[in-house]
Amino acid sequence: MIDVATASQERRAAIERAAAGVIAEPENSGVAARLLAEEIAEEAAAHGVRAFSESIAATHAAGLIQDELAAFVAARAAELDALVDEAADDRFEYFGLRTVYDRYLLRHPETRKVLERPQHFFLRVACGLAAGSYDDAAELYRLMSTLAYLPSSPTLFNAGARRPQLSSCFLLDSPRDELEAIYERYAQVARLSKYAGGIGISWTRVRSRGSLIRGTNGHSNGIVPWLRTLDASVAAVNQGGRRKGAACVYLEPWHADVEEFLELRDNTGEDARRTHNLNLANWIPDEFMRRVEADGVWSLFDPKRVPELADLWGEEFDAAYRAAEAEGAYVRQVPARALYARMMRTLAQTGNGWMTFKDAANRTSNQTARPENVIHLSNLCTEILEVTGDKETAVCNLGSVNLAAHLAATGDGLDWARLRATVRTAVRVLDRTVDLGYYPTPEAEAANRRWRPIGLGVMGLADVFFTLRLPFDSAEALALSTRIAEEIALAAYGASAELARERGAHPAYGETRAAGGVLHPDHYPGAVPAHPEEWAALRERVAAHGLRNSLLIAIAPTATIASIAGCYECIEPQVSNVFKRETLSGEFLQVNRYLVADLRRLGLWTPRVRDAIKRADGSVQDIPEIPDDLKALYRTAWELPQKALIDLAAARQPYVDQGQSLNLFIAAPTIGKLSSMYAYAWRAGLKTTYYLRSRPATRIAQATVPIEPEGAVACSLENPEVCEACQ
Repeated sequence: MIDVATASQERRAAIERAAAGVIAEPENSGVAARLLAEEIAEEAAAHGVRAFSESIAATHAAGLIQDELAAFVAARAAELDALVDEAADDRFEYFGLRTVYDRYLLRHPETRKVLERPQHFFLRVACGLAAGSYDDAAELYRLMSTLAYLPSSPTLFNAGARRPQLSSCFLLDSPRDELEAIYERYAQVARLSKYAGGIGISWTRVRSRGSLIRGTNGHSNGIVPWLRTLDASVAAVNQGGRRKGAACVYLEPWHADVEEFLELRDNTGEDARRTHNLNLANWIPDEFMRRVEADGVWSLFDPKRVPELADLWGEEFDAAYRAAEAEGAYVRQVPARALYARMMRTLAQTGNGWMTFKDAANRTSNQTARPENVIHLSNLCTEILEVTGDKETAVCNLGSVNLAAHLAATGDGLDWARLRATVRTAVRVLDRTVDLGYYPTPEAEAANRRWRPIGLGVMGLADVFFTLRLPFDSAEALALSTRIAEEIALAAYGASAELARERGAHPAYGETRAAGGVLHPDHYPGAVPAHPEEWAALRERVAAHGLRNSLLIAIAPTATIASIAGCYECIEPQVSNVFKRETLSGEFLQVNRYLVADLRRLGLWTPRVRDAIKRADGSVQDIPEIPDDLKALYRTAWELPQKALIDLAAARQPYVDQGQSLNLFIAAPTIGKLSSMYAYAWRAGLKTTYYLRSRPATRIAQATVPIEPEGAVACSLENPEVCEACQ
């Protein structure tokens, strides 16, 4: 009789061998995943878990899930057990299943062994979000088990749990310029971060360095000491060990401490004035960008002197800003381009200091029809744009559709009907999370129930382009990407209107632009919808019933759930054809399976070609044997014109009512390249951008290979259309 421990050790060794061979033979990823699935099944069986109902009974006995969920499953155990498709585990790649095993499966509190199998996990999440409906649970499980749609990580972590914090991100307005208000914000951030929420927070209202403190007749030390305290708090609250605590601080560029703010992530200088955990973002009004274009002067103010600026945007902001300038209320003035260049330097050196655009965000938002409703910032990943206030903490519940799972069986496009059906289900599920979720603060609960915003996104766009043979910068790719965005928007708005008919519009509907007949695409007169008649019919439904959700679409990064689904992240091109992935679960090798299939077809997937791709950091551009059409198709993010990524984002923006987590990639960033690129993004009408990725951070481990330095590219703000970085 074979010893169980020995068999397990042999299986683990086989998993490691298969995983190590993924680059040579991508099929090894599936082999390793199937072996891991066997290992997981044995581990769960050791706790008596073989069926789904047994998993729920075990996790309930361990105090991990809600009584209501346990009762629902117990009452329909046979039906729910029959829903489980164990063969669905074969859809996982090794990296995805390893991530599920390491981070998501519920474990016994003492033995730390898993109490559920991967399909049990999916069905548990589906039941946790179904609010007692077997049919809804079955439909959501079908989408999840086929990897067609996945909720975001907090929902996967906590659906059905005793404290179901299902929301991905929280946005807090700047604290008032008072000691008590600042410390209350610290407490709110800690409570929100504790339960796996990413934090966005503005600090624009807090007075600048040197400002008079009337109560003591002293002078303020500015925002940096306060942000140092916030930095330490974020590091201390690590979301129960499941995710790193994370926050992003937003500041408007007229704040007199903006230059010190931009230095917070520098690796040099006085460490007492640095933060190492906070992310930074600029919340930029159009007036600043116009001054940069005109090579004008920019005035910096103490917000104590001009508190109204934080709550204004568009023409009202422009008028108030210029009036304050005319009064001489500024602390000092700087050349606008000098400050802009400092922003670009921060991006180049740290990838941080994200460029997000205040006026575009407010001008096009459904929530900002009334002047008192203002968007003051975005979130940790720059895709959420919602109204905040002193008593309103914006919240968003996220999920993403896997576009790769919606390719038509005919191989010539997408299955549009199936895509729309998935979106309709996803919207209903996301709307339900507003009611099911646990809210760590009353400010978060009040705002989320009032506005009921959701953020439906996508992943796997690169998979679609590879399958359909469309280079990322082709006209056909642009048209398809825009069509996808429109199809999703139509289905999402339609589902929200139907929910409003069934359950009522969200409480703040009367304060929205939609209540006045304005839908998000109306803000983009250049947009040419493919379905104008459907938009007309939708308007009639919205006019009759309203919308259940004030906001519907947000394209989040999807790094982890895309790994689970085995597709490329959100709307991004591939970073490399061969690369390592480093996560909380460890380090894994991956290879572009579409490229491998093409090279095999041509007899080119040889050890020599593999080594050449590795030596070239995952690029195929300089390998003579590879045909030009494949070189064009399999360019990496570093080899694509960044203008194409911006154009793709701009074309889909009319159908994305929140923001897009748009990373941009420049191997060797210079101030000139970045200046042109971000000015182009602003002119294109983007609401937000995300990280600037530079090359050294993503290189493959390899033998030392001499690399020629890339020459500097001359770019200028006066000549952005011919910027080589954007072509």
